[in-house]
Amino acid sequence: MKKKAKLMAVLALTLVVSLFMAACSGNNGGNNGSGNKPAGGDSASAPPATDEVVEIVSWDMPQDGDPAKPYWEQVFKDFAEKYPNIKVEHVMQTLTKEREQFMTAVVGGEQPDLYANAFPDMESYIDQGITADITELWNNYAEKDMFLPSATQAATRDGKIYGIPNFMYVTGLAYNKQMFADAGLDPAEALKNWESFGEAAQKLTDASKNQYGYALLGMDWADWFFEYYVWQAGGDLTEQQEDGTAKLTFTSEPAVQALQYYKDLKFKYQATQKNVVQSLDENSNDFYQGRAASMIAASNWFGGMVSSGMDIENIGFSVLPPGPGGTSPAQVGGAVWIFNPKATPEKQQAAFTYATYLMSKEVQDGLLQYQMDNGIFPNLLNVRSDVDASQFVEGMPQELIENVQAAAGEGRLEYFLKARLSPYVVKAVQEVLLDEKADPMAVMQKAQDLAQREVVDKYNQEVKK
Repeated sequence: MKKKAKLMAVLALTLVVSLFMAACSGNNGGNNGSGNKPAGGDSASAPPATDEVVEIVSWDMPQDGDPAKPYWEQVFKDFAEKYPNIKVEHVMQTLTKEREQFMTAVVGGEQPDLYANAFPDMESYIDQGITADITELWNNYAEKDMFLPSATQAATRDGKIYGIPNFMYVTGLAYNKQMFADAGLDPAEALKNWESFGEAAQKLTDASKNQYGYALLGMDWADWFFEYYVWQAGGDLTEQQEDGTAKLTFTSEPAVQALQYYKDLKFKYQATQKNVVQSLDENSNDFYQGRAASMIAASNWFGGMVSSGMDIENIGFSVLPPGPGGTSPAQVGGAVWIFNPKATPEKQQAAFTYATYLMSKEVQDGLLQYQMDNGIFPNLLNVRSDVDASQFVEGMPQELIENVQAAAGEGRLEYFLKARLSPYVVKAVQEVLLDEKADPMAVMQKAQDLAQREVVDKYNQEVKK
């Protein structure tokens, strides 16, 4: 009891973080918050070999409400002392419309020298020449092999490197252990496959208690989670061909099976919320308050759950129930430090030196220690293989840590061309969820035909030029 009390006292200080910013946007995600003086920087790449001061702009200033802001301010100070020839102007980004703010700066010729960019945007930013090719800098970086391959994947194209991992998360199914126990369900059996989960979710649904089995994401980010079910069925929503062109696979058997399963969860098992297009925040609140027995969640959301009143020991986490494909790969997301391609070589080198300093083991371990000392719940997954967040969370259930790490074992990036194709997939998902008579195959065919005409044909023509 003493150990649990100590843990809960620590977790009570955790602040609620916007789920979308934590899971999708990624801006400053692995570089927010700071206090103890870090020892980092010894592993960073060498600074410019000149006595002249190189000035760079980095959009990395933590928000005023960030509980780790003191730590990062100390990191900034330590870097300035260690590298007097590099002067960093730290800029605080807005909390909303982050992408719009960044693109406005790009178009206006004021792109920062260093920016933490979300995984899904890397594809289009590389195509548009918005992020610099840093392959030579990366290959000369002594600690490049310390980063998880899944963390560098989003910044890699044709053997070239376009960024440095900033932070990452992995997704899985979060569930309320007590609700499962009250329903007489063994999670291992309930999460065995799609059918067993559908039946379990149905059993967990009780209108008289305002309780349902699974918080399904059907709002304007619906494809974010839907793609996972396509993977579990053994497929994907798109394919990138050898020549770089895209092929749509909306009407493939796995994609149609996944959409049919969504339809079954809503209408056959009647195990979802009534309003299937409610916001992610509403889904999350339902889970926090014990109205939803399960929901898809990311490895950096546990702090929000606990700060909203959940007992960490009552939170289960698992890979998603495997579908017809027999496997259950998890989505990895996060952010990548990208560099201004129009900056001088000296500025790019300085920005690289600064970014690798921030991502050094010493600074990352220092952040985790600061979070532990100040009751800030950490992301349990780090981009570096030599940084173990579990060592900095006293009293954390070992099972939860192991399940997060297991989910990261088979990670995948989101489907190719997602940034351009998302509206078409979302509309198809919503149509099936809102109309019991809708035919998944017909709906996906309509979505594919439209996306082919409006997006893919144009994209493929651009690639072939």
